[in-house]
Amino acid sequence: MGTSYSYAIGPIMAFLFLGVLILILRWAFRRGASVVAAPPRPGSTEEYGLLVPIATPPTYVEGEIMRRQLEDAGIRATLAQTLDGPRVMVWPGDEGRARAQLKRT
Repeated sequence: MGTSYSYAIGPIMAFLFLGVLILILRWAFRRGASVVAAPPRPGSTEEYGLLVPIATPPTYVEGEIMRRQLEDAGIRATLAQTLDGPRVMVWPGDEGRARAQLKRT
C-alpha cells in the first residue's frame, strides 16, 4: 500500500519546491521595497532640519576639504549636496566657531 502512492511524491515535492522558489523570487524582486539603499536625493537647504549652512564651496571636493578642517577642529560638520550646489552644514550651537575656523584657513 505504501508504494502505490510513491509515484506521486516526486512530482508533488517538485511543485512544492517550485512554489517556494516562486514566492521567494517575488518577494526579492518586488517593486518599491528594495534592500539596497537608494542613491541620495539632493534637496533644498531647508530640508536638513536643524543644520545650518555655513559655507557654499564651488565644488564638492573643496566642500569636503572644509568639512574635514572643521572635523579636525572638533566641530561636527556635514557636506550636503543641495539643489543649489554643495553646502557645508553644522549644528546651530557650533555655527560661530565653525565660521571662525573657516576664516582662519
